[in-house]
Amino acid sequence: MSASSAFKNAIIVGTSRLIKLLANVTKLLSYVFHAVFPSKRFTLPEHAAPLLSPKGEPFIPRIIWQTNFTNRVTLPVYLNYLFNRLMAPRFEYRFMVTDARHQFIAENFNQEILASYERLQIGAAQADLWRLLVLQKHGGVYLDIDAHAIWPLARVVPENINELYVITRQGHFSNYFIASQPANPNLAKLIDRACANIETNESKNVFDITGPGVFNQELDQTNVPTASYRHACNQGSFTNEYFQYIDKPAGKWTKEQKKVEVVAPKTSPRKP
Repeated sequence: MSASSAFKNAIIVGTSRLIKLLANVTKLLSYVFHAVFPSKRFTLPEHAAPLLSPKGEPFIPRIIWQTNFTNRVTLPVYLNYLFNRLMAPRFEYRFMVTDARHQFIAENFNQEILASYERLQIGAAQADLWRLLVLQKHGGVYLDIDAHAIWPLARVVPENINELYVITRQGHFSNYFIASQPANPNLAKLIDRACANIETNESKNVFDITGPGVFNQELDQTNVPTASYRHACNQGSFTNEYFQYIDKPAGKWTKEQKKVEVVAPKTSPRKP
């Protein structure tokens, strides 16, 4: 690594730590806010135009994609959304709730993929497959609902690359951040693997069936563009499990999969 790259990365890490500090302050204040206003929720828009006019013709469309079980969210989740908008002012924003995800897949993909999606009984697993499909169709940058950029997103995802994946502290792929152009052969492989995992239904863990396990099964870090989470995107600075799932009794997927099978059994063919 060159001295200039090392210096830039040090600046990014320092910025990330400052963001985390400020975000944690807002998170603490949010406990007070929701204690005073326990029913107050904020609405995430289905679509929001870029704050500034887009520039250039990047390979990866300037779109941020997110999904959640509801568009009515707590203050920390909304602050996380606003922060991403500031870090990506030339990106448009698109959001889908559960029903919209299903409709999108039904309208844009074949019956086999839709059938695989419909067998998933946990929202996080559905979101895992949807994010691959929406990027394969439209391209853009997917961010988990608690994920946020730590450096201007247009610099994290420059104009001249066609995909980018994030690497965790442990050195593995994750899927809380994915950037891709449409019709990406690597996304096609990930979609095929996830659908195959659903078909065989051998695992009981969302992580391995549709989540980061799929990326670690199919992608080679030496053959695809990657970025450390330390230099691209982080999670959980503004929000946490409490604020994300306050209106979902089943809680986070790690708890839900202990009570509900991730993949529903195949329905028997109807007799004529």
